[in-house]
Amino acid sequence: MKYPLLWLIKLYQWTISPMLGPVCRYYPSCSHYGYTAVHRHGALKGTGLTAWRILRCNPWSPGGVDHVPARKHPVWHQRIRSRWQQHRTQSNAQGA
Repeated sequence: MKYPLLWLIKLYQWTISPMLGPVCRYYPSCSHYGYTAVHRHGALKGTGLTAWRILRCNPWSPGGVDHVPARKHPVWHQRIRSRWQQHRTQSNAQGA
């Protein structure tokens, strides 16, 4: 689902966005933000971040620089990764 969304955003950037001109109050533009969010966080979370950004982009918003947040790994992922690295270093130490 991620790649069709990225394709739709690119299609928007190539066709509709040039006709509208630079109207976004934020940097990067909402479509670039959406592309980066979907690419970095996946279809579900990226779409949510993009929708929240579009809702904030209104005449009463001051605008400014607003980058896509970094991807955070869940706690269980960090635990598995650290255990795997410990296992690898122990295996390498025993084999040497």
